[in-house]
Amino acid sequence: MTGRCPAARHFPWLRRRLAADADRVQIRCLIVDDNERFLEAARLLLEREGLTVVGTATTSAAALRLEAELRPDVALVDIRLGEESGFDLAGRLGVTVILISTYEQSEYAEEIAASPAAGFIPKARLSAAAVARLARPPGQ
Repeated sequence: MTGRCPAARHFPWLRRRLAADADRVQIRCLIVDDNERFLEAARLLLEREGLTVVGTATTSAAALRLEAELRPDVALVDIRLGEESGFDLAGRLGVTVILISTYEQSEYAEEIAASPAAGFIPKARLSAAAVARLARPPGQ
C-alpha cells in the first residue's frame, strides 16, 4: 500500500485512507459446491458483506466453464463435490482458490497443505473478510 505511494510514509492520515480504500477493493468470486441450498446462502451472505459473486457451479465442468467465461478473482471450492474432488478442481482452476468444507481444517490438513489453494475456510466461518484475507497477496 505505502510502497505505491511514497508520500503515505510521511502522512499518517494518507496511510489510513489508503488502508480503508484497500478494504473496499471489489473481489469477484465464483462459488463451487454440490449443495444448491448452500450456494444460495453463501451467495446472499457474501454479497451482503460486499463481495461480488459472479457465479455458482455444482460440478467441476461447470466451474471451469464459468471461470473462463466470468473471469473471477477467486473461487471458493468445496472439498467434497459429490463424487468429484475439490482438490482436483483446485489444481485445474487458473484463479486463486480457497477451499471450503463443513469439516474442520484438521480433517484435511495434509491435503490442504499439499494443494495449490491459498487457504481454507470452514463453511460455518465463511465471511467476506475471511475470503478477502486469503484472496489478497501478502502485503496488500
